[in-house]
Amino acid sequence: MSLILTRIEAKLILYLRALVPVVFVLNRMAGMAGTKRATGEVTDTNVETVTTFIMRESKDRELAVFMNAMTLSFKFIVRAVRKAGISDLYGLAGLENSSGDDVKKLDLLSDEIMCNALVNSGTCALLVSEEQEAPIIVPAHLRGSLCVAFDPLDGSSNIDCNVSTGTIFSVFKKTSEGELSAADILKPGTEMVAAGYCMYGSAIDLIVTFMKGVHRFTLDDSIGEFVHMGPMAFPSVPKKIYSCNEGNYSLWDPKIQAAVEKFKNPQGAGEKPYAARYVGSMVSDVHRTILYGGIFLYPADKKSTKGKLRLLYEGLPMASIIEQAGGVASTGLFNGKVGRILDVVPEHIHDRCPIIMGSPRDTAKVLSLYD
Repeated sequence: MSLILTRIEAKLILYLRALVPVVFVLNRMAGMAGTKRATGEVTDTNVETVTTFIMRESKDRELAVFMNAMTLSFKFIVRAVRKAGISDLYGLAGLENSSGDDVKKLDLLSDEIMCNALVNSGTCALLVSEEQEAPIIVPAHLRGSLCVAFDPLDGSSNIDCNVSTGTIFSVFKKTSEGELSAADILKPGTEMVAAGYCMYGSAIDLIVTFMKGVHRFTLDDSIGEFVHMGPMAFPSVPKKIYSCNEGNYSLWDPKIQAAVEKFKNPQGAGEKPYAARYVGSMVSDVHRTILYGGIFLYPADKKSTKGKLRLLYEGLPMASIIEQAGGVASTGLFNGKVGRILDVVPEHIHDRCPIIMGSPRDTAKVLSLYD
């Protein structure tokens, strides 16, 4: 009997000892009552969304309503991406888009989601989508003043293998009088009023610039809102990373080839080679480039003399974000000169341009070869 009691007493002592840290934590929490918690806590009611951020920063109601329609689109697309396998949305749709690329089922669905949300928002005048051959003129009774270009689902060629994808967009203001036409959006990137991308990965991140720095918002599923996480910029000490499709190496001009060789085999004493990172989804590669530093290249080549990436809904918005985050966005040698991507005026809505963008240190190593 005494042996049984001893065992019970021992178990009781262990149980009480286990309760000590729990009681300590509960007492500490009680003592912290009224103290503001970090964003994400159930008790934190002071969160800033995209809408409240715009109203605080600019009080531009049309832009706030527009971004509300955009974030609604992103949430719809996220749902489609997450349920793609269940809903039989993987695979090709048997079509080609305006650029001659094979269209995936999710491309078409994402395009429809974006067009419906933006047309019905009452803020847009003209839309340009990668998936549509011609610009979309918004009906007069729903028309606003914004001209918007977007890639509904960037990186969709990799969607079947669960690679991160995203939506890229640029926003201009209609400034001309009279009937709407493509000319209302065929402008240099310096005339954009907003640009951004939403990345559908392990987290749903919205990166946007209203031409006063870059800001990061993350979707909080529990409240269905994109919550402001703070400003976003290149690190002061960027990592050594280069990102490009080296399958095109033999088609590049000698300067680009030489630059990539220097990244891989630096000649300076004690210099370490750059790490190679290439996803093949522009949102993923640019997002990493800003967060970690480095350089992203998609230059012109012998096959694609104007580059492969589209200007209005890939080159210009990403260049704006890169520059606003403290980086450099250049075309490299293009049309006989080296210049900013933001200074290029598109000749048509699906025009292309070469891309060299990233940390000032790394882009300088490429561009200096053209001096």
